[in-house]
Amino acid sequence: MKRRIVIKVGSNALTRTDGRLDVTRMSALVDQIAWLRQQDFEVILVSSGAVACGRRELKATHELDSVEQRQLFSAMGQAKLIGLYYDLFREYHIHVGQVLTMKENFSPGEQYKNQQACMRVMLENGVLPIVNENDTVSVTELMFTDNDELSGLIAQMMEADTLILLSNIDGIYTGNPADPQSQLIKEVAPGSDLSQYIQTEKSSAGRGGMQSKYATASKIQAAGIRVIIANGKRDNILINLIEDSIHTPHTEFLVHATH
Repeated sequence: MKRRIVIKVGSNALTRTDGRLDVTRMSALVDQIAWLRQQDFEVILVSSGAVACGRRELKATHELDSVEQRQLFSAMGQAKLIGLYYDLFREYHIHVGQVLTMKENFSPGEQYKNQQACMRVMLENGVLPIVNENDTVSVTELMFTDNDELSGLIAQMMEADTLILLSNIDGIYTGNPADPQSQLIKEVAPGSDLSQYIQTEKSSAGRGGMQSKYATASKIQAAGIRVIIANGKRDNILINLIEDSIHTPHTEFLVHATH
């Protein structure tokens, strides 16, 4: 039986220091996802980066408010992002499909069932779902907190075995990650409270932060799904995680062994 993994890639893992899309890093992640599929894993990719892509494509002719910026840049950026994924995965003869969703689609009902059925038929036919929030219409209180929350909901909806949250740091530290005295918390047992260690700062490129990842990881762990927070900028991070390399720093939220 195939194992199912949901991989969330944050904006900070996909962009360079100048805010532009890091196509080299994106290509490396695609190489690793192709390897996972060769190892008989089913993969669902939740990818940020659309707004960052769009912001670099166009200089607006007049000042835009935050809602207008998000709508404009996400609409342009999503086209560029999915096009890049299409070209990169095509090198491995992997078909991809775009899934743009909204928070209301996760309420019990017909929309939930339709979205679930769509992704199931994609996986059954070897198509890799690439999921993102539909930012062109999700601009109110109905938005997801960020793609951490979205990836957790997808993991539960699709009954994944593992959720991997990729950012630009290795995981949860006992203090500021930039402080040499801070130590990486490598394993988190069910029911553990790490709130005292969570940095509240949000990422520069996206909406999330470690607080969001911790909240998502704790919730999804309680549902019996293994969760790993890792650094998407590390070489071969996905391969090393799956091979359980002791040389790859990350924070793993452990589920009960009976699951």
